[in-house]
Amino acid sequence: MQLRGHWYRGGTSKCWLFDAKDVAPHAAGHEEIRGLLANAFGAADARQLDGVGGGTSTTSKAAVVWATPDGPADLDYLFAQVGIGDPTVELGSNCGNCATAIALYAVQSGVVPPGEGTTRVSMRNLNTGAVLSGTIATPGGSIPTSGLATVPGSSAPGVPVSLSFHAPWGRTTGAVLPTGNVTDEIAVGGLTLTATLVDAGAPAALILADEAGIDLSSMTGNLAEHLPRLLKARASASLAMGLRKPEDPPQNAVPKVGVVAAPCDYTAADGTRITAESHDLRVRMLSMLTPHPAIGLTSAVAVSVAAALPGSVVAKVLPSAGRVHQGPRLLRIGTPAGVITTEVVTDNNGNVTEVVLHRAARHLAAADINVAQPVAQTA
Repeated sequence: MQLRGHWYRGGTSKCWLFDAKDVAPHAAGHEEIRGLLANAFGAADARQLDGVGGGTSTTSKAAVVWATPDGPADLDYLFAQVGIGDPTVELGSNCGNCATAIALYAVQSGVVPPGEGTTRVSMRNLNTGAVLSGTIATPGGSIPTSGLATVPGSSAPGVPVSLSFHAPWGRTTGAVLPTGNVTDEIAVGGLTLTATLVDAGAPAALILADEAGIDLSSMTGNLAEHLPRLLKARASASLAMGLRKPEDPPQNAVPKVGVVAAPCDYTAADGTRITAESHDLRVRMLSMLTPHPAIGLTSAVAVSVAAALPGSVVAKVLPSAGRVHQGPRLLRIGTPAGVITTEVVTDNNGNVTEVVLHRAARHLAAADINVAQPVAQTA
């Protein structure tokens, strides 16, 4: 079968976008969509050799898009994190980088007509119910095809997109703090780690790097010796957050899990020296089963919301000048790719109402994907 798709780079991810009308003849419900995407990406192979997957967590992503002109947003989208070496597709999370690409796709494909100066695309993520908006410059109603904006983690230029995550949070679990606590103690093997379990952007478990025995003075390594502990932490956190039952297998996509530390000079993944004065905290996150090369946008939102919660592990590592206060404020997050800045907007009570990130996107290709059919098993 052939499946029409559009390939985009959004921020530091690549994402295949599919119009729901093109998917409908091949897949109706979520289970059929999972199977269709697993086959299209060649997910069963660790190299995704017989499909369009990129072989890494940041390049094995997809979204199905529905135009909803009469709905609460301009469009709905279902985000899919496709397995690598595993023919599974997880539909339990969101991806801000792909949402960046979807905003540009919406304008370029005519889902949202361009405005005279700027065009705002409202998007509802069906996985979590979260509402996002992407704002793109469209001077004189022109549709951008290229731009000069770059983001940490990629030197390639693209169309600038201002991406906003809007409250309320807690879309996946029902609460910003699913356990009701600002910090929780989670058992990981023989250790007890202090974590803030937050549901904002995506469910995330944020752990003090020092407690986890992880040195963030350099972010050039692959964390191989720490991965088993972090994966166990994710499994424990998912139970505490109500994301799975004890009899269910742990998920790879949610909750996001990462470690945080106070600002300090550190070495980025490319060897660049990042000074302590340039950021408010250091963060390193996992993406599926490997360290993220930068930070996922949903994870950046989770960190930003946690920073505004007094007593959280994130707030504890922030210098007083970096704490989030009423009104717009910048939070500078030191990552393996460099410093990523979020704009955090709070109300009179200090609650975060919006997190804004400045990203870049570019359309890479349109293709008719020749989807491989599963090989029938013989007895």
